[in-house]
Amino acid sequence: MIGHLQKEGMIMTPEPDLADVLIVNTCSFIDVAKEESVQTIVEAVNSRQEDPAREKQKIIVAGCLSQRFNVSKNEDERLPGLLPEVDAFIGLDQVTQVAPIVRKVLDRPLGDESLDAVTAKPRFIPDYTTPRFRLTPGHMAYVKIAEGCNHTCSFCIIPTIRGQHRSRTQESVVREAESLVQAGVKELNLISQDTTYFGMDRWEGRGRRAKPTSGVDSSRGESLASLLRDLNGIEGDFWVRLLYTHPAHWSDELIETIATCEKVANYVDIPLQHISDHMLDTMNRKTDGRYIRDLLGRMRQGIPDLAIRTTFITGFPGETSEDHDELLEFIRSFQFERCGIFSYSREEGTRAHEFGSHLHHMTIKARHRALTSAIDLVAGSVNEKQVGQTRKVLVEEEGIARSEWDAPDIDGRIFVPTDLPVGEFAEVRITDHRGYDLIAAMA
Repeated sequence: MIGHLQKEGMIMTPEPDLADVLIVNTCSFIDVAKEESVQTIVEAVNSRQEDPAREKQKIIVAGCLSQRFNVSKNEDERLPGLLPEVDAFIGLDQVTQVAPIVRKVLDRPLGDESLDAVTAKPRFIPDYTTPRFRLTPGHMAYVKIAEGCNHTCSFCIIPTIRGQHRSRTQESVVREAESLVQAGVKELNLISQDTTYFGMDRWEGRGRRAKPTSGVDSSRGESLASLLRDLNGIEGDFWVRLLYTHPAHWSDELIETIATCEKVANYVDIPLQHISDHMLDTMNRKTDGRYIRDLLGRMRQGIPDLAIRTTFITGFPGETSEDHDELLEFIRSFQFERCGIFSYSREEGTRAHEFGSHLHHMTIKARHRALTSAIDLVAGSVNEKQVGQTRKVLVEEEGIARSEWDAPDIDGRIFVPTDLPVGEFAEVRITDHRGYDLIAAMA
C-alpha cells in the first residue's frame, strides 16, 4: 500500500499529526486484534477533534477490519454506520487503488458520508511488480507467496476475510527474492495463510486438481517444493525460512527438498492446533493424531538438525479432560524445539462460535497454565542440549542474534558478543541458556 502511494509521488510521514490523510491498517483475526484496531481508529478520530491543526485531516480505515465488517449482511455491523467519523474504508482488493482513493477523499468536503470502497470476495494477489515499502530491518524480509485460504477450520475467520487461496506465480516470487537478496537481505521468510498449498490452486487437467488433503507434488504443477528449489538456486549467502505450513499437505517430496536445499533453514512452522482425534475432527483440521505423529516422525528422520515449531489451541468447545491430558502428554513426549499455546478465542462468523459446548474461562485458564508449564520445561531441556554446539547465527541488533531455529519476533534470542556486525552471519558457540534464550561466544 505504501509502495503504491510512493509510486504516485505522495510523501509518506510516520507522524500522524503531520498527515493530510491518516491510513489506519487493521487486523480482525481474533477479538484482541479487533479491539486494538477499533481503539486505534477511535484514538485517531479523537486526536483530530482535539487538535485544531488536524481539523482538515482525513482518516481512511484499511485492511481486515474493513473487509470483514463492511461486506456483512447485517447492516448494524457495517463500519460506515458504526464509525461515521471515518472518511473512507478500503479492503484487500483496494491496495492498488489506494492513491486515487486518497485523492478522492482529499477532494471531498469535511462531514461527507463515508466512502465505502470495500468489495466482497477478495481476489487481489501481490506480485513482483507490486510496489512495496519494507518496514523490516535491511537484513530480513517477509515474502508473501499466496493470499487467502481454502481450509474451513471451524475456529477460523480468515477464509471469510481474505477469500480463497490464490498463489502467485513461481517466477514472480523468485524475481522478488532475487531483488531482495541483491539488496542485502540475508533471510527470506515465506508467508501466506497456508504456504504448503502454494501452486496447488493452479493445478489443472484431469486428475491434477488439488483436494483438501493433497500433498505437495511438483509433477502436477508448481508447488512449494519447486519454489524452494528455485529459491535455493539464487546466488548469495542467505537462508529461506518456511512459515505457516498446514500438516494436511506435507509430502515426502517436500521433506526431501528441505533436506537437500542448503539455503532452506532446517526449521518448519507447522501449527497443529491439537493432537486429540476428537478435537481435530471438531476443528475440521483434515488430519488425525496418527497422521500427525507419523508425519512428524518422517520430518525428523528426513531433515537433519530440524527445529519444529508448532502451536496448539486449548479450551476449544467440547474439549474434554481426556483431550487435554492427551495434548499435555504429547507436548511432554515429543519435545518440540519451539512451541506455543493459545487459549481459544470465540470469533463471530465461525462455526465454532455457534457450538453449544463452550468451556468456562477458568477451565481454559487452568489448562493453558498446565500446558505452558510443560512447554517451559521442554524448552529448558532443548536449550540445555544446545550448550557446547556451534551455530550459524544472523545478528539482529547489537549483542542479539538468531539461529536457523529462531524465527523473528516469535522465537528465542541468542546473546552474542556486541562487536559482531549487525545484519551479517556469524559462527558462535553456545555456552549457556536462560529460559528461552541462549548465550554464545565466538566460535
